[in-house]
Amino acid sequence: MQVSIACTEQNLRSRSSEDRLCGPRPGPGGGNGGPVGGGHGNPPGGGGSGPKARAALVPRPPAPAGALRESTGRGTGMKYRNLGKSGLRVSCLGLGTWVTFGSQISDETAEDVLTVAYEHGVNLFDTAEVYAAGKAERTLGNILKSKGWRRSSYVITTKIFWGGQAETERGLSRKHIIEGLQGSLDRLQLGYVDIVFANRSDPNSPMEEIVRAMTYVINQGLALYWGTSRWGAAEIMEAYSMARQFNLIPPVCEQAEHHLFQREKVEMQLPELYHKIGVGSVTWSPLSCGLITSKYDGQVPDTCRATIKGYQWLKDKVQSEGSKKQQAKVLDLLPIAHQLGCTVAQLAIAWCLRSEGVSSVLLGVSSAEQLLEHLGALQVLSQLTPQTVMEIDGLLGNKPHTKK
Repeated sequence: MQVSIACTEQNLRSRSSEDRLCGPRPGPGGGNGGPVGGGHGNPPGGGGSGPKARAALVPRPPAPAGALRESTGRGTGMKYRNLGKSGLRVSCLGLGTWVTFGSQISDETAEDVLTVAYEHGVNLFDTAEVYAAGKAERTLGNILKSKGWRRSSYVITTKIFWGGQAETERGLSRKHIIEGLQGSLDRLQLGYVDIVFANRSDPNSPMEEIVRAMTYVINQGLALYWGTSRWGAAEIMEAYSMARQFNLIPPVCEQAEHHLFQREKVEMQLPELYHKIGVGSVTWSPLSCGLITSKYDGQVPDTCRATIKGYQWLKDKVQSEGSKKQQAKVLDLLPIAHQLGCTVAQLAIAWCLRSEGVSSVLLGVSSAEQLLEHLGALQVLSQLTPQTVMEIDGLLGNKPHTKK
């Protein structure tokens, strides 16, 4: 039987955040919160599901507003949110491996970054088959194997689309989804990933074939959930409708670029999908590949990722007239950052976290020190009032992207 991942708001609110993090508390009889002596929550003597049994059940009071949406991890201060309207809890700041793992930084630095992230409550680690031609997955897998962390304590996501040079080694055909994911698992040295993403839409593959293949890899235990990356709202809705029509498994989230200068999709389109079908957002590039840090100032430092072979497009972007204008606007945010006692980068990351339906923001860092600085955005988030957000919009010359 296929079970719908998307659920109603009423069902979500019926479970408290503490239940999600810790599980149900033992009842007086030592069980999992059920009545004394009653197996599986039924009263002694059977009872079944008759009127008397139903009358004996006392519904739990609804959780306070906002308690389920976000909770704080003990000891680390990390905040956790549901992945869309699924039951999976992910850290609101995740760690991405694009550009860095297997490419920009050494394996030793990658291990330091991953260790610091895990010790500070980050449980979401994102990669893809195409990152550094598979080296990012290998690096991540080697580190996870050497650390020996409990597999149940972290969430691994990978993305499938560009797997090789052959025509059958890319795209979202059933063949490549299955074989590509198996290749990723081999490089990661894992039995399964928590989420497999379709790393862009594929006009050459029928939507029914894509959804059936994603359902298959989940039923085979190769992945627990699936999602989309850089898909349009209409394509996500089509996948959801296809899943409902054929009793298949729908996507749970969309990966999308989101930062101060890239707003419409995450702030206008995805919240509607979140409320209608439960699809949440995992966003990336909160600093627009480093442009929202004031470090470029129209120049390209020798140590930045824009100088890496194969990233000429980023160097061109940094030196474009549009980016130079954006960098000038970023400098206008310095007074607000100083007022809040933070960096512009922390302010920009906190700004991304405040968006409705965003489950997690992926960070891309090249050192443990940089990661620690970015994790400071969690403290800035609590200070980010609606008035401050309006002031940021005014300085950037942006109109707030909210539906009327």
